[in-house]
Amino acid sequence: MNNDLDGISVFMAIAEADSFRLAAERLGVTRSAVSQALQRLEDRLGVALVQRTTRSVRLTEAGEKLYESARPPLLDLAAALQATRELRQEPSGMLRLAVSSIAESFLSGPFIAEFLALHPAIDMDITITDETFDIVAAGYDAGVRLEEVIEQDMIAVPVSSRQRQLAVASPDYIAARGAPLHPRDLLDHSLVGWRPRPDTAPYRWEFTEDGRDFDVAVQPRLTTNDMELMLRTACAGGGITFGMEETMRPYMARGELVPLLEPFCAPFPGFHLYYPRRQHQPAKLRALVDYLRRWNRRPDQPDS
Repeated sequence: MNNDLDGISVFMAIAEADSFRLAAERLGVTRSAVSQALQRLEDRLGVALVQRTTRSVRLTEAGEKLYESARPPLLDLAAALQATRELRQEPSGMLRLAVSSIAESFLSGPFIAEFLALHPAIDMDITITDETFDIVAAGYDAGVRLEEVIEQDMIAVPVSSRQRQLAVASPDYIAARGAPLHPRDLLDHSLVGWRPRPDTAPYRWEFTEDGRDFDVAVQPRLTTNDMELMLRTACAGGGITFGMEETMRPYMARGELVPLLEPFCAPFPGFHLYYPRRQHQPAKLRALVDYLRRWNRRPDQPDS
């Protein structure tokens, strides 16, 4: 009796590579073997799955439906097999994370250094990015973002205490220009703002008054995607800037920056490690999540 699953891995490789040659290289077989396996699958199903020409390969309507339906359970099956293999060995492999540039507590050093010391078989590849994208499609195991921008279908574990954003300026700037008393007064000041890319508008500064959230569409004298430049400019008296209190705290402790508009800066949920909700998680990711939960229970953590 023929097995209907024979050839499925070959078909999936063709669908993802858009090429018989690349599919053969990925599977470690000849192009002829790929072609024959696909032909046998199509013969059993009685329908063409792939349209081939001398220059291109594309899925038929039936092929697209099969790919869309088969991909999720095959990914789950691959994860289940990997999880079974990992039961007999310590967590290992490359752990890829996409982390917000302002996740100070996660990026400060001790958290990552201790985790790597505890798991010598795990390597980490951390991309610092403030772009919003599908981490699964981009090949990441997990990400670190503010809770408010994490998709609802993700599992999220706190990696920081509650956060708040502050407006800050140097003592010299305040002495020369005065301090704003209300967020609307910011429009009369020199501002140092942030935006992730040149093709986006400057980030709107967010505040709370009488339990109501609102934002100010600022017009910065200086706009950049680099937080260090924002802070250095503000410390030099170049204007008022706005960002996470965690980021500003060392500068405020040294007296280089002074907090402004604090009554309008309400706390909100902080940064979370997030990852897809799957039945079988890779051991390397489970190790990171378990370590994070233990870290959060430490008495020296702000929200422990």
